[in-house]
Amino acid sequence: MKQENTAPLRVGIAGLGRLGKRHAEQLARHTPGARLVAACSPVAEELDWARETLGVPRLYADYAELLADPEIDAVVLVTPTTLHADQTSAALRAGKHVFVEKPLSLDVATCEAVEAVARDYPDQVAMVGFVRRFDPSYARAKAAIDAGQLGRPFLVRSQTCDQNDPAGFFVRFAPSSGGIFMDCSVHDIDLARWMLGNPKAVRAFASGTIALHPGLADCGDVDNGLAIVEFEGGQRAMFYASRTLPHGHETTTEVIGTTGTVQIGFGAHADRTEFRNAAGVQHAALPDFFARFADAFRLEMEAFVAACRGEIAPPLTLSDATEATRIGQAITESLRSGLPVAIA
Repeated sequence: MKQENTAPLRVGIAGLGRLGKRHAEQLARHTPGARLVAACSPVAEELDWARETLGVPRLYADYAELLADPEIDAVVLVTPTTLHADQTSAALRAGKHVFVEKPLSLDVATCEAVEAVARDYPDQVAMVGFVRRFDPSYARAKAAIDAGQLGRPFLVRSQTCDQNDPAGFFVRFAPSSGGIFMDCSVHDIDLARWMLGNPKAVRAFASGTIALHPGLADCGDVDNGLAIVEFEGGQRAMFYASRTLPHGHETTTEVIGTTGTVQIGFGAHADRTEFRNAAGVQHAALPDFFARFADAFRLEMEAFVAACRGEIAPPLTLSDATEATRIGQAITESLRSGLPVAIA
């Protein structure tokens, strides 16, 4: 169902947790061509927030009722990972465009099943939320690679490292997170594929350690993990994921080519202010991924709306989510077995 460029895209959002509220605020106040007309959550307080803070007119506790609303053109899913696949398929069958946060599923076969549904609805946009592709710095690096400024890119080193949370929220989340690589490194996996030109992954090896949170052992998880992924044609990617940084959040990526390299995000600078005194050289650090990727979240949602309105081609497809899950699952299997894992 294509939208006329003159008509706003009428959006309903499902899920109003921490990230869901960010997306809802963006859609309600800052996304050109979009109008947030409905919200869905099983939590009454979240629906109250949507009505009182954003003025959302139609509120639903049941997702099926949201999809049955004929005044909604597109849905944005910021729900638990276990619901993503079924809710995406249901949205497509209901005639809605759909944006779904990563990961699409922790299971490759489930991802492929959703892709099959999407093929039956070619006029509807189905986009997964790999937000870092929309960060201006990553976009600039990708443009430089495509322009040949690095020669042939052959190695990506990328990390997602969060500030330590002594309360251990992620330890409680671990039974359903899919493990540190599916939770933290899935963005790095997608970036590596993107930067290297989407080569086929053929083998993965991973190792990890528990530095601060022994409760993760019950789930076979770690709070610091390392992985190497081999691609056809000799390209490689190295990933580091951590939950234990003492100072803040650090998302960094380096792409190495035959004639040059590019680095994105090194230093974890919260701003451009730096102090020098007897104690040393200091700067404020980024507290979390929201602070680092605020512009990217805005641009991501603008791109989804523009694609639904027929103004641009969808910048991401469900197959990107499938491949990220395929690689992430192989890395996780290797972490638990201690052996290299072939990627089919």
